[in-house]
Amino acid sequence: MTFDPIDPSRRTLIAGAALALATAPFVTRKAHAQAADPKTFGPIRQVQAGVLDVGYVELGPVDGPPVLLLHGWPYDIHSYAEVAPILAAAGHRVLVPHLRGYGTTRFLSPETMRNGQQAALALDILAFMDALRIPTAVVAGYDWGARTADILAALWPERCKGLVSVSGYLIGSQEANRAPLPPKAELQWWYQYYFATDRGEAGYAKYTKDFARLIWELASPQWRFDDATFARSAASLENPDHVAVSIHNYRWRLGLAQGETRYDDVERRLASFPGIGVPTITMEGDANGAPHPDPSAYARCFTGRYEHRLVSGGIGHNLPQEAPHEFTRAVLDVAKA
Repeated sequence: MTFDPIDPSRRTLIAGAALALATAPFVTRKAHAQAADPKTFGPIRQVQAGVLDVGYVELGPVDGPPVLLLHGWPYDIHSYAEVAPILAAAGHRVLVPHLRGYGTTRFLSPETMRNGQQAALALDILAFMDALRIPTAVVAGYDWGARTADILAALWPERCKGLVSVSGYLIGSQEANRAPLPPKAELQWWYQYYFATDRGEAGYAKYTKDFARLIWELASPQWRFDDATFARSAASLENPDHVAVSIHNYRWRLGLAQGETRYDDVERRLASFPGIGVPTITMEGDANGAPHPDPSAYARCFTGRYEHRLVSGGIGHNLPQEAPHEFTRAVLDVAKA
């Protein structure tokens, strides 16, 4: 079953209202040395949630229907700098958190493992919702953010009103990842194998921003982002936990690093590849250079109202930032389902 598209005239009105909203001041509780700057997406608020002090941006009416926008690696909340104001102008309470290891998000304790496994990231977002007293929300994301959104929709559907997931169903398991891929597919994961080595960890720590820029270029070969756009997001990679969380994420996938026992039950449930029954739109750019499954491989995983959308025009991996209006339209369509 497909979603009814939103009226084009309504999109025009929403976009106009968003311009005024995007320039309005917002109140922030505190931040880790990040002041309000009209050239940045913010200001950044902070909330203690679970094991983290989460940095996030909030736009729109506090009593509006909530939307959570989750970024990927190695990007940050600025992927939604155009999307969020439009959704806020449409009446939504829009929340864009920095994932663990990014921006102003910090671990509350130096003793907490800098864990990047999928269950940890998902439970971070549940704790974030609880801290802000958000019972349910539309959850949308790409890359790490899409996987996290998929997990929320699969295991906690009562917390997820709807889902927008770039590249579809991304839930994985260590057991499934033991199976080798064809050589061309393995080549796309070159950085995962690099990160499996001490040399790779040291290299990512030394050349974090250069590495991130290379990933941006490979994952979105037709996206002509400028230096200022990259620098704005790359600043979030200066987080002191970024390298540790990133390296653990990719090593854990291959079974080369242990997770935490607190997440074992969640990982067992995810290893069964649970279906997703909430209203869902999956999306893909026609020029995505990052590893991603074919839509036919995951369509059956979505058991409720479902639609897949291919976005043309040379759109790569960072779909919300490269095609913000198409991504926003999908979120609005899911929200009214």
